[in-house]
Amino acid sequence: MQKKFKSISESQLTITELMLPSHSNFSGKIHGGHILNLMDQIAFACASKHSENYCVTASVNKVDFLNPIEVGELVTLKASINYTGRTSMVVGLRVESENIRTGKKKHCNSSYFTMVAKDENGKSTPIPGIILKSKHEIRRFARSITRQSEGKNRTSRFSSKAFKTEDYIHLLEKSNSKIELN
Repeated sequence: MQKKFKSISESQLTITELMLPSHSNFSGKIHGGHILNLMDQIAFACASKHSENYCVTASVNKVDFLNPIEVGELVTLKASINYTGRTSMVVGLRVESENIRTGKKKHCNSSYFTMVAKDENGKSTPIPGIILKSKHEIRRFARSITRQSEGKNRTSRFSSKAFKTEDYIHLLEKSNSKIELN
């Protein structure tokens, strides 16, 4: 029997992996695609643990690579549920690297993955809510609600039917672009 609500700590996960030469790009830094793959895996695991179902990635909100990761560093990914809807949840992720020799740690990126729980037939299925136990957890939940509404506004504003060139043409004045309308 699935619980109606779960605490955030019940599904929080942390993984640490050594970065190998096979994970590096042509400049010798860890390939961003490898880190994104790890992020997707831990988001899946966290969401699946919370929902008690397999989950799919619906969207990823902004991944900024803040600091490069070197071969030989330990990379730690932390995941927790920040928000729950009816069938979807937002998994907050934090990626840090650590130099094994010096112990110096770097924040490499943070991101938010929206995951949807699926039943055995591949249909979206209801999930437990989360129990918010601190101001920090309430802030994260509220921020997810705000981020969702901002995303919906952004999408509708720039749809091909609603977009008006004259409203945005001034943004291109000092850009590295050239307009040649036919």
